[in-house]
Amino acid sequence: MSTGVDYEVEYNNRARVPENPSLISGWARDAAAYRERQAPRVIAYGPGARNSIDFFPGDQEGPIVVFIHGGYWQALDGSFFSHLAAGPNAHGISVAIPSYDLCPGVSVDDIIRQMRMASRELARLGRSLIVSGHSAGGHLAACMLATDWPAYDASLPQNFVVAAYSISGLFDLGPLVETSINKALHLDAAAAREASPLFWNSPARGSLDAVVGEKESAEYFRQSRTIVDTWGAAGVATRFGTVPDANHFTAIAPLADPASPMVLRLKQLAER
Repeated sequence: MSTGVDYEVEYNNRARVPENPSLISGWARDAAAYRERQAPRVIAYGPGARNSIDFFPGDQEGPIVVFIHGGYWQALDGSFFSHLAAGPNAHGISVAIPSYDLCPGVSVDDIIRQMRMASRELARLGRSLIVSGHSAGGHLAACMLATDWPAYDASLPQNFVVAAYSISGLFDLGPLVETSINKALHLDAAAAREASPLFWNSPARGSLDAVVGEKESAEYFRQSRTIVDTWGAAGVATRFGTVPDANHFTAIAPLADPASPMVLRLKQLAER
């Protein structure tokens, strides 16, 4: 992919944000504190140790907000992000935070399949899903919206994923192939395209919000603007936005604030 863009510089977020270790340790601290206050129900969706969902119930029976974590499909797990349930929970909205196996032990396609398994397990609760996610999780959120659910499992309704809310998402994985990020992903050009929701059939229903931290790289802006424009042209309700003064790691912080525009948007989606 020869475009004159230095994809290593554009996508290596840990290099772009050198204070990332303290930000990630802050996530772990805040997440543990939230679990102390509100212990989640753990729901298994598969046989593996990481095939589990931390479920933080609200007091309403509307849609569940799912948050899928990032880490370029090769790092972290859901336990780093429990505190992000605080914003929606304060409005009575239930939040589900799944973990998944990581590359290189599995492929990106395997992780997409695992998130479909997790979504199917949550469907047993009889409520629709608003799937949000950060970075790689934003990619997976878009994949869930674009999935043909009855084709995946005939018992599932087409519209049980009603919206995706992607924070700093990746929708075209092609630019990652020649970067250091790909050492664990093992993507070639064909596999990258196959795993890219930008090149799938556009969703037949639902809406997509794609937001990016104001201080993120031009490529992250391009990724979100492109899927908003492409899916929007195909008839999907799409919205692009920015998270003020945020870098790649701080862009998710508003989820913990019940009064943030991000949480209020999720509340609006849950009330449609």
